[in-house]
Amino acid sequence: MSAQITLPFEEPVAELETKLKELEAFSQEQDIDVSHEIKRMQEKIEETRIHIYTNLTAWQKVQVARHPDRPYTMDYINAMTTDFVEIHGDRIHRDDRAIVGGFAKIDGQKVMIIGSQKGRDTKSNVECNFGCAHPEGYRKALRLMKLADKFGVPIITLIDTKGAYAGLESEERHIAEAIAVNLRESFNIKVPIICVIIGEGGSGGALGIGIGNRILILEHAYYSVISPEGCAAILWKDRAFSDKAAEALKITGSDLIKLNLADEVIPEPKGGAHVNHAAASANLKEAVLKHLAELSAMSAEEIMQDRYDKFRAMGEFSGSVE
Repeated sequence: MSAQITLPFEEPVAELETKLKELEAFSQEQDIDVSHEIKRMQEKIEETRIHIYTNLTAWQKVQVARHPDRPYTMDYINAMTTDFVEIHGDRIHRDDRAIVGGFAKIDGQKVMIIGSQKGRDTKSNVECNFGCAHPEGYRKALRLMKLADKFGVPIITLIDTKGAYAGLESEERHIAEAIAVNLRESFNIKVPIICVIIGEGGSGGALGIGIGNRILILEHAYYSVISPEGCAAILWKDRAFSDKAAEALKITGSDLIKLNLADEVIPEPKGGAHVNHAAASANLKEAVLKHLAELSAMSAEEIMQDRYDKFRAMGEFSGSVE
């Protein structure tokens, strides 16, 4: 992991932790028993952390979703699965490291797991293009989905991208077409698909692997048609209004549940998934297995119809058109 990073709203916790370290150092240096005060300080830190993370704004959740120590797809794969066999390439152009995937087992249950992948340092971020996939990434994802469909293996997708790569080479290789084909073909997959937003769920880059029977989202992740900064730049001509845009976009898990765009918010450890990868992975695994068990009782035709009905029901509005 990188060096400890404190988000702006975490400053009260950071200050208390600094005081706790000073108190512990004083106790050792002076050989004075202050265990009671240390315990009180630890309880205060936990109470403060719980209070902060129970009352996060939408913009603060976006900051947590982008935390560099947050677990990425490969972290969850390593923690949740066994016998993972990665499959590379789209058989057209190259292997895009921004999307990874392959066969694995979760508690003995065979699955195809596909997800966005970010890096931890400059070298790994460049290798996976900061989690922004090229067209070949989405074509690889579709190849893996069809492979899973062929062998009757359910599909798990883990989404964590600010969006598809919008550079010249991406346009030259038809990024819009690649995502559009994924959307169309995902509805023809006969096995269950469970999509989980584990961090950032940005625009078509997320939707390219986001058509599923179940849409789950981690507590401090977000799912949006555009980033708050992009929205603020368009509506207010100033990215300083990103916090206002985040609230207006309704991008948090609780918002998505109210809008019937997500099926479950998966709780994170207090302080966010970045403070406890093991606990975050355990919560994600439990939720995935629960929904897999529900979907496994359905026939192929029911699974396809369920997925179709789910997305047809999205986008409700009230009012009249004159």
